[in-house]
Amino acid sequence: MPYKIDNAAAMARLRAGLAQRGLSTVPPGPTDIAPRPDEPGHPEYHRRIRTEWALARWETATPPRYRRAVADHPAVIAWADQTAQAPEEATALLLTGTTGTGKTHQAYGALRRIAESGPHQYEVIATTAADMYGLLRPNGSPRGPEAELRRLCRVPLLLLDDLGSAKATEWTEEVTYRLINERYNRCLPSIFTSNLPPRVSCDEYGQPTGPDLASVLGERIVSRVAEMTTVVAMTGADRRLTSRQEDQP
Repeated sequence: MPYKIDNAAAMARLRAGLAQRGLSTVPPGPTDIAPRPDEPGHPEYHRRIRTEWALARWETATPPRYRRAVADHPAVIAWADQTAQAPEEATALLLTGTTGTGKTHQAYGALRRIAESGPHQYEVIATTAADMYGLLRPNGSPRGPEAELRRLCRVPLLLLDDLGSAKATEWTEEVTYRLINERYNRCLPSIFTSNLPPRVSCDEYGQPTGPDLASVLGERIVSRVAEMTTVVAMTGADRRLTSRQEDQP
């Protein structure tokens, strides 16, 4: 038959034994149950884990040439920080400029900066406009063009490089508009790069003074892009040529 312990009597004997040893008046010590920054449960620990995970995804999506990319343009940094803090309120980013001014470098650097913030969600697709059109053509993907387009429209972060570089057709214009319009309506942050400005000024005869995205992609697309993007014009010499010249003896 089990023996029933009298809790009150047991506690009384315990207190008496402690009193004989002079321990009955020892005050309880402080109890620190808060996790340290390197322990699960601390916000910094979980932010660091999210950062490691996001950076691994960023590296997978980034070509080897750009895996050291760091955003250092103030406007690009500001856009990346805003996107990291409130992605549902972020605009798109359009980096324009001539070849070699660092547009793609800054774009991948912006995506890296977002990953380094430790976001709760980090899904990204980075591609060129030419590769996107190839993917969306018949037999361009086992998933099929419509499934690929939905994937591009809905991914939380998209980098579309060299917008306006592919040969313009009615089909490319329609595909591009569907992509940009859908991401605009879903309030999803995107980065676009282009060698062309959205629009150029006209001469005294009303003719454009040079090529622009409006003439390549169509006014409908550029109008939507103007609504949804922060435009950053990259200037300076071709960094790739400058780098080669500096490497020469």
